[in-house]
This record gives sequence, structure tokens and C-alpha cells, in this order.
Amino acid sequence: MPNFNIDSQKARTYDAIVIGSGMSGGWAAKEFTEKGLKTLVLERGRDVKHNVDYPTTNKMPWEFEHRERMPREVVEANPIQSKCYNFKESAAHFFIRDQDQPYVQEKPFDWIRGYQVGGKSMLWARQTQRWSKYDFEGPARDGFAVEWPIGYDDIAPWYSYVEKFAGITGNKDGLDALPDGEFLAPHEMTCVEKYFKEKVAGTYKDRHIIIGRAAHLTDPQQIHYDQGRAKCQHRVMCERGCPFGGFFSANASTIPWAMKTGNMTLRPHSVVHSIIYDEKKQKATGVRVIDANTKEMTEFYARVIFVNAAAINSNLILLNSTSSRFPNGLGNDSGTLGRYFAFHNYRARISGEYEGFLDTTTDGRRPNGSYIPRFRNLYKQETSGPASRFLRGYAAGFSAHRRSGSDRDSLGASLKESLLHPELGNWSVGSHMMGETIPKESNYLALDPSLKDPYGLPQLKINVAYDDNDEKMVKDYLEQMTEMFTMAGFTNLRTSDSKQAPGLDIHEMGGVRMGKDPKTSMLNKWHQLHEVPNVFVTDGASMTSTSTQNPSLTYMAFTARAANHAVEEMKKKNL
Repeated sequence: MPNFNIDSQKARTYDAIVIGSGMSGGWAAKEFTEKGLKTLVLERGRDVKHNVDYPTTNKMPWEFEHRERMPREVVEANPIQSKCYNFKESAAHFFIRDQDQPYVQEKPFDWIRGYQVGGKSMLWARQTQRWSKYDFEGPARDGFAVEWPIGYDDIAPWYSYVEKFAGITGNKDGLDALPDGEFLAPHEMTCVEKYFKEKVAGTYKDRHIIIGRAAHLTDPQQIHYDQGRAKCQHRVMCERGCPFGGFFSANASTIPWAMKTGNMTLRPHSVVHSIIYDEKKQKATGVRVIDANTKEMTEFYARVIFVNAAAINSNLILLNSTSSRFPNGLGNDSGTLGRYFAFHNYRARISGEYEGFLDTTTDGRRPNGSYIPRFRNLYKQETSGPASRFLRGYAAGFSAHRRSGSDRDSLGASLKESLLHPELGNWSVGSHMMGETIPKESNYLALDPSLKDPYGLPQLKINVAYDDNDEKMVKDYLEQMTEMFTMAGFTNLRTSDSKQAPGLDIHEMGGVRMGKDPKTSMLNKWHQLHEVPNVFVTDGASMTSTSTQNPSLTYMAFTARAANHAVEEMKKKNL
């Protein structure tokens, strides 16, 4: 007589389980399945298939009922998600509804979320800069946060590995503050961006203006064609889903790549409740999953578990994974789980005009901008001058485009002529800051003891705020950029501080930080929980500090490195 219980458990057992199918989860799935591991990928949201589930990708502006603007009642019903610049009629279906997943804001925090296969890789800004050795050395140098257990040399080969597969456009600028990568052909800077680059280089030895580095296929290689992707068409409608696969997303790249190996089982609508810890075996054995539609709980088992649910949800899963051995969350002997949470400070902006180059303009679109790498407190903590007032530093975006306007009140031939030949004005110039925040114990995530979400899970409490260091950094950014813009002859300068709450940067990091000492950190140098080595966390939750670069490329490199280490350890029977 067959033993149905054993057969059922066997059917739910895999070599590896990956929680999350977005930016980092997709990479874990790719690495495991390529190497022959039967892999279960759990995604709490719906499936979104490349080129199948992009309902607005080829719509014209007049085909949207509200010309891409969201109706007032939708905005009012979603006060958090609607703050994101991509929450519009063409892409709002890739965001959750605020009411679907409530959380507790002990301090204001805008938690922007996209629950679907591919996660927020459908919505990201696609900027991809490497960290430098100075970024990894920052915490050890100034004593805030713990020392990273790895350095640039450890991760550099993996940056190259993921860049070649994802496709990164950029220029080899030769800056030690921002190491070069495996670049496809760069986008072109506008003439005013080039002018500003020359003016800054002639005035400041340590400041540089470069074209942005971004995950767009400007010159696709065979590995990209093998993924079914093609050259970026510069449509600049990436948030709708790109039918060409012109930018990197998990949907267009890593997930279908893993699927075609035949080794991946993708299970959408799977909300992870917790990770199962076996106290006799002293390791994790699987995960508990709630079906988002039926609310039924099911257990799945594997030798290795990768947690890639995006930073905040990865914290939630570990906090909710309690046992007699770990009453305060899985692997949380240090008491640091959920703490030392950080983000990027995007509050400050400056804009202006330039009256030169009036005989030139731009043509077409560019899915990229120019970039100012960090120049404050880079090599050392300054002890005098303005930069000594705060720790760490900031990078900045920069762009310049020719202003144009059309008379849209006219009719017939006059209207057509006005649209075809708009009146050109001065050049508009602008910049925004991307500041590093310091991970602090007082910035934390925790589980509410009484409030539950629709799946019966504890609601997450978020207690994260700016500090005096952030305020001083905003002030310095505005002072320095005002000086640089004035030096370049830009006029009509306008500065602003949005005072936006943390979270809208969508660069959540920390809570499950890496470190050398198990007493002060959660993860070792391979992203394994110190106390539960067959559980890995490789998304933003694992970050020890934040630096100033957009973080997704680093998550991808971390994940590929950790997954390959896990496979080697499994071969050695260490996992």
C-alpha cells in the first residue's frame, strides 16, 4: 500500500527554495537551475510573463482614458503608492493597492511595492553603478555600522559576471571612486552636459560628470539574443514592460532563462509565512507558505533556502520564523534582526537655465542621464571644511535638455506647424541628490504584537527617520551644487528640499546585515545566517551600509556569488 504522506512530502521537496522572483531572486533561480538544481521559486504576487502580461506596452497616449493620469479617487485610495513617479495609468497595475498589505508607520515611511513575478525589476530606474573599495571601507573607517566582511576585490568578478549577462551601458571613465565595468556602448551626453563636465573638471580636481551607467542594451551581444532580448529602442516607456527586452528585468531575463532549463518550479500567489527550523538537525528544512487565494498553508522543503523577498519583507519573514531555539526570529542571537535599517536620501534638488548653445538642441529620447559620483568624504573623513560637518557623502544625477513649447490652442495647419516645429527656449539644467544614510539601531523594523495582515501574518512596524547627519548633507549638497551651477554660468537657480518621508527612494537596505562578528551581525561573508548556514539572504536586507550608488547591481552580484558558493558547499556535503 503506498505511503501517501511520504509521496506528498517528496513531491514538495526541492534542492533549493528561492523566496522572491525579483531583482535578486531571479538571479538565484538562474544560478541554481543552470547547475542542475531542482528549484522552487515562491512569489507572493501574480505571474507576469514577458511579452504576454504587458497590457499597456504599445498603447498610444490617446488610448488611455485619462491620458495616463490616475483618477482622483484612485490616488486618494492609494496615498502611498501614488507618490511614486511610475504610478500612472500605464503602469499602476504593477503596484499593489495600499489596502491589500497594511503596515504600521511609527514614523512616516512610504513603502512602495510591486508584488508580481519580477517584482520591482519592472519599475526600477535601471541605474547600475559598482561600489568602489572606498564604499566597502566606509564603516570600518568612521566606526558607524559594523565592518563589511568583504571588499571590492571579492565582488569585482561577480560584477563583471552579472554585467555581461544583464547588459550595462556606460563609458570607461577611469575613476577609482566608481570602478569601470563590462560596458556596452555608452549613451551620449548633451552638449550642455559636456560643457558642464568640462567646466567642473577645470575647477575641481575631485569632481566628475559622466554619462550614467544603466541596464539598457545599446549594443546587444549573443548572450542577450539568447535570452530573446533585442536592442533598446529608446521608447522611455520601460515601466510598462519592454516588448524588446531592451532593459534588464527578471521577467525578460533571469526568470525565463531559469525556466527553460526545466529545473525551475515557479509558484505565484505564495505568501511565505516563515522558515521551518529543525532543532535536532540544527538547520532550516523548508518554508511554510500561505496560498494568497485560498489561504491554505502548505510546507515545502529544501537543502538550501535563499531569502530574496525584497529588504523589508525579507526582514518580516525572518522575524516571523520563531522557534524554541530562535524565539526572536531566525538566526537572531545577536538581537540585530530588523535593526540598523537604512535608505537613500533623495530630498534635495536644484534646477536652472543656460543661455548658451542656442544653435543646438536634442533629438529623440534617451533612457538615461548624466551622473556625478560621490566626492565628499570619499578617501577619508574630512576633519575641516564643510564636508567635516557630516559622515559619508552623496552622489547626484544631472541632466540638461532644451526647453520647447507649442501653441496647442491653435487649429488646423497652424496647430500642425506648431507641433512639428515647437518654439525653443533656453536649456534647462537640473540635479538631484542621492545621499548615504547611516544605519542606526534606532531605525528598525518589528512585528506588531496584535495587528494582522489579510493572511494572518503580523503587520510590520516601521520606525525609520532622517537624522542630523542627513540634514547637514542636504545643506551641503545644495551649497555645493549652487556653487557649481553658478561657476558654469547657469542662471535662475532654484533649490528645493521635498522633506519627503524615507521610503520613496525605494532603496530600502539593512536589518539582516553582514558582518564579521556573529555578536553584532546576522550574515557571514557568503550571506549565510551565522547560526543557520543553509539560509542565505542576498537582497537589500543584507546590506551593512548603503553608500550612494543605486543598489540593484550590487544585489545581483551578491546573489550570483552566494548561489555559486552554496552549490559548491552542497557538492562538498557541507549544506
